[in-house]
Amino acid sequence: MKTGIIILNWNGKKLLGEFLPSVVEHSKEAKIFVIDNASTDDSIDFLIKQFPQIKIIQNPENQGFAKGYNRGIQSILKEFQLDVLCLLNSDVKVSENWLPPILELFKTNQEIAVVQPKILDYKNPNYFEYAGAGGGFLDNLGYPFCRGRIFWTLEEDKGQYDDILPVFWASGACFFIRVEDFIVQNGFDESYFAHMEEIDLCWRLNNSKRKIYYCGKSTVYHLGGGTLKSNNPQKTYLNFRNSLGTLAKNLPAYWGFPLIFTRLSLDGITGIVFLFYESWAHCWAIVRSHFGFYKRLPVYLKNRKAGKPDYFHKKWVPFQYFLFKRKYYKELK
Repeated sequence: MKTGIIILNWNGKKLLGEFLPSVVEHSKEAKIFVIDNASTDDSIDFLIKQFPQIKIIQNPENQGFAKGYNRGIQSILKEFQLDVLCLLNSDVKVSENWLPPILELFKTNQEIAVVQPKILDYKNPNYFEYAGAGGGFLDNLGYPFCRGRIFWTLEEDKGQYDDILPVFWASGACFFIRVEDFIVQNGFDESYFAHMEEIDLCWRLNNSKRKIYYCGKSTVYHLGGGTLKSNNPQKTYLNFRNSLGTLAKNLPAYWGFPLIFTRLSLDGITGIVFLFYESWAHCWAIVRSHFGFYKRLPVYLKNRKAGKPDYFHKKWVPFQYFLFKRKYYKELK
């Protein structure tokens, strides 16, 4: 299968220097691209000098994750014929033979649209990494969680998720997708800018009866927080706003509106908690996220492609985690 590894970059020269060599070394089966989101550092000069074999696509401005990838991929597909895209964060180290198990999975099952490998922590490689871990699911409140990561608890990798199985969503840190599925879904929703857009895309694919898979036979190591730090209030804002928007877009009305009301109420409780344990900036970010959601609600409703809510994997995960202290996936009911 003709495969393109596509890395989105914004002022990431340091990350490219640290992580790109592993991608070049272990990805002989693929063509490597870097989409640059109008970096103001010397990323482009660095790539030209150090990695002349890599194709560079330059966006005219910083268009965020969603639009940045969409526009860059459009340019790539005009020039190159590809079957599978691997959207790879610039802070990911890949391992030897990481590509063959995933490409084989695409070959053997035409219903599969997206595949994610096992994602471990670059700094602590015996443990799973926050963004994606061992495959993503949703609970009955629409909260995303992963095998290997429930909220802030990360599991040690003991081979418990070395399997291959269908999941609900795949991490944008290392996101393999068939070109035809990316085109049919019109790529990422550009209104998201960043965060949750991969869950929205996977949800739309699920609603279209396409399959998302996790492949534990392939491993990558993710640094995490390379572009927007985890304690940045803007990340809180985008996560909360986009999470609500994803529910509005993808759930049927009879289920979506009661669930969104519940989530808005729970967000209020979370804001109070953040006020005491994080900062006023994070509390205010949640308030702003609700106004941002209301402002964008007509757009979300316009882009609706709802399906039946039969994809919820566990129930009341926040309550299980915080009240009943069920910290690990195997403990969830």
